[in-house]
Amino acid sequence: MLFDLPLSRWRSSSYLHRLVGLLGRWQDGSFLLQWGEAIAAILICIILVISPFASTSLIGLLLFACGAFWVLLTLADNLKIGMTPIHLWVSLYWGISAVSTAFSPVKKAALSGFIKFSLLLLLFLLAARVLRSPRLRNGIMTVFLHISLLVSGYGIRQEFKGVEQLATWNDPTSKLAQDTRVYSYLGNPNLLASYLIPAVALSLAAFFIWKRWLPKTLAAIMFLTNTTCLFYTDSRGGWIAMMALFFVFALLLRYWWAKYLPTFWRLWFLPLMMGAIAALVITAVVFVEPLRLRVMSIFAGREDSSNNYRINVWEAVFKMIKNYPLVGIGPGNDAFKEIYPLYAQSGYDNALGAYSVFLEHIVEIGYVGFISFLWFIIGTFGQGLQQLARLRENRNLQAFWLMAAIASTVGLLVHGLFDTVWYRPQINVLWWLGIAAIASFYDEKKLKNEA
Repeated sequence: MLFDLPLSRWRSSSYLHRLVGLLGRWQDGSFLLQWGEAIAAILICIILVISPFASTSLIGLLLFACGAFWVLLTLADNLKIGMTPIHLWVSLYWGISAVSTAFSPVKKAALSGFIKFSLLLLLFLLAARVLRSPRLRNGIMTVFLHISLLVSGYGIRQEFKGVEQLATWNDPTSKLAQDTRVYSYLGNPNLLASYLIPAVALSLAAFFIWKRWLPKTLAAIMFLTNTTCLFYTDSRGGWIAMMALFFVFALLLRYWWAKYLPTFWRLWFLPLMMGAIAALVITAVVFVEPLRLRVMSIFAGREDSSNNYRINVWEAVFKMIKNYPLVGIGPGNDAFKEIYPLYAQSGYDNALGAYSVFLEHIVEIGYVGFISFLWFIIGTFGQGLQQLARLRENRNLQAFWLMAAIASTVGLLVHGLFDTVWYRPQINVLWWLGIAAIASFYDEKKLKNEA
């Protein structure tokens, strides 16, 4: 898992790494670069503020600005600190995507997807650097939580005031055909649910981190608003993801408090917490008919129109994977949209993705890329747990942001089992910020020793 990888050996012999600090003298005399980290944090905050409301082209332009600024900061970095094992996994992941682009049957479309992917990785590189500062980390998380409160608050308003349904999101033959599914400013309830998953986790973390009762009350309001709005999306994948998020967060809280809990609570904290959540869910399913109908539709198979559509798409995707098993068809939904109609059944030829993040990886970058993706995910979580153990020794409350980052990335992965809203820029930005947050907790003593 590269937990004890001696990065200093690579740095001492790498021609590429010699570019780091190339403009170091300029940094010493530049007023602008003295505030480089703060400017980078502002760029990240701008993306978080506008992403629920802006077009993808504007988000792409801001991602390019973040990437350019990261290059500038890196060339002027006198300390030459920043590489972690997570960066190496991301580099491998990116490299295999580049190979997939080169061998793609639709190279132009794949190149477009590869460029978008590269811009997101540049955001990861900048955020992983900036989020090392607890002050900037707190600020960025606070900005996102306030924006998510606005988004979720408007979604709740749609539930009570009513809103036009922009597509057939419910099975037209079910009792819920006319039911309202909120989508706030994002235009799609599944997309909104995925957007709110990190908001739920981070608002829960904020309750533990923010001091004094007024900020804690605000964090509690944010948590209740985000979870309520996520419920009103009627996104089955979002609901399952939220349960996975709570389960992971509960595990991490149990680990954090293990040394301080009485014997009874050490044994029964997790079972009682999960039992309470399970009892609440079962009670709601039994007594709330719309919720019961929505949950039961998960098990309806092809009898539910949404399930049937996904199954037909998956069948076509399996055929695509069979023909392009090693490096796939190339990254991005443009490549998918060009190849998919050749394999789709009649009437199901307009899918934007594979309706599963994991299948999407296999079809886009092949089994080789999928293995690198799994290695990257497992290694990232391993690094996160390793750093959580270090923070627990110091009782550093910043660890709750790390817990939220781990729990939210698990939630997004679970949601991604059955949907591909993960590939929309509004969600992908949050995914890579979560990964960057985990990377930012890498032990600074190791970074300095290896520099």
